[in-house]
Amino acid sequence: MKSETGAPDVEEEIIVAPTETEVLKAVPTAADKAIESWVPKTQLGKKVKEGKITDIDEVLNNHIPIFESQIVDALLPQMETDLLLIGQAKGKFGGGQRRVFRQTQKKTAEGNKPKFATCAVIGNKNGYVGVGYGKSKETVPARDKALRNAKLSIQRIRRGCGSWQCGCEESHSIPYAVEGKCGAIKVRLMPAPKGKGLVAQRELQKILKLAGIQDIWTKTYGNTAQTLNLVRACVDALNKLVEMKIKEEYKQKLALCEGKLGEQHVI
Repeated sequence: MKSETGAPDVEEEIIVAPTETEVLKAVPTAADKAIESWVPKTQLGKKVKEGKITDIDEVLNNHIPIFESQIVDALLPQMETDLLLIGQAKGKFGGGQRRVFRQTQKKTAEGNKPKFATCAVIGNKNGYVGVGYGKSKETVPARDKALRNAKLSIQRIRRGCGSWQCGCEESHSIPYAVEGKCGAIKVRLMPAPKGKGLVAQRELQKILKLAGIQDIWTKTYGNTAQTLNLVRACVDALNKLVEMKIKEEYKQKLALCEGKLGEQHVI
């Protein structure tokens, strides 16, 4: 084909610039590099590395223990982490500011030997959460231990809409009330209507938010100043969500969802 001037037509190639999201996905992150250099030692890790297992639900359904944190990094790449305020800085009359590291020390003939402990929570805000505790002589190893233990203790959370005030049939809360205990502390989780938010203690809000729960009521009993026992009681209550058996006739009414939103993994 020729144009009116007699020159042949040239097809122009339209180049579309990549978006910012595509550029970020193309750039390998530190987690991707760690997975590439990972040499698995367990049978489960080798299957994940080879691509034979691509879904975390296959591991949790078969109750296979996880001994390598890289397995969770590979199967759940979009995980968010947070540290819980379980410690307290020194202050007059015990009024120090809360902090993530809890310091203890042992009296010996050579002097004081301090240790630091921390508690980490990891989740994808879509039905998977894990809480871990780590302790070491320094702060950074204690944090790394807590994050590793949180990945090894990853669990699937059951969600639903069990509030009689709502009935929206969406998995924004929990399907029924449960109670967890640790020491002298009890934590009761109760379903709330849509839009209520997380009515809970600040550290418990971090766990529930990363688990994918949007609305909930909580009630605590005992000395809740012991934050570590309070967190463990909350984790015990979340475990009981999955342990309870539900009749088939109530699953749809409660909008029961276990794990990923929109997929049914009810045992």
